[in-house]
Amino acid sequence: MRTESRERIVLGLDPGSRLTGWGAVAVDADRLRHLGSGAIRSNSRQSLPQRLGHIHSEITSVIKAIQPSEIAVEQVFMAPKMAKAALVLGHVRGVLLLAAAQHTDQVYEYAPRQIKQAIVGTGAAAKDQIQFMIGRLLGLSDALQEDQADALAAAICHAHTHVPGRSALVGGVR
Repeated sequence: MRTESRERIVLGLDPGSRLTGWGAVAVDADRLRHLGSGAIRSNSRQSLPQRLGHIHSEITSVIKAIQPSEIAVEQVFMAPKMAKAALVLGHVRGVLLLAAAQHTDQVYEYAPRQIKQAIVGTGAAAKDQIQFMIGRLLGLSDALQEDQADALAAAICHAHTHVPGRSALVGGVR
């Protein structure tokens, strides 16, 4: 799915224990073009290793099809009372980071508040505000699933904040 050489292809990933969102945009100067988006559904009846294997296989297929030059992954934020859920999400993020790193060294991480700030203008934006703005920014007429919108938001946040040529940072905060 490579495009013209001056365009950057950014894949955004939104880790989830049930649904993992992905969204790709082509970036050419100040223009964004929606290349595709979707969600990988996990079977809650499968063991964690089986679900992680499924997510890895599916996201690897997406990466091979889209051929992104850069990948943006949303960091996990969870309330302390939800430690078990945070641990599972950490495993999902690990699988996504592995698949991303197997394709490119241009892997970046963004905090949810940073993504919301870049898309809506406030780090406390609600999910429906993100969905609305993503549709608006990309000129989409159909409503997006939350997971798709969040993944596209990560990609657009990266497209707007990353200066090409600056090194990637995986596992830390920029």
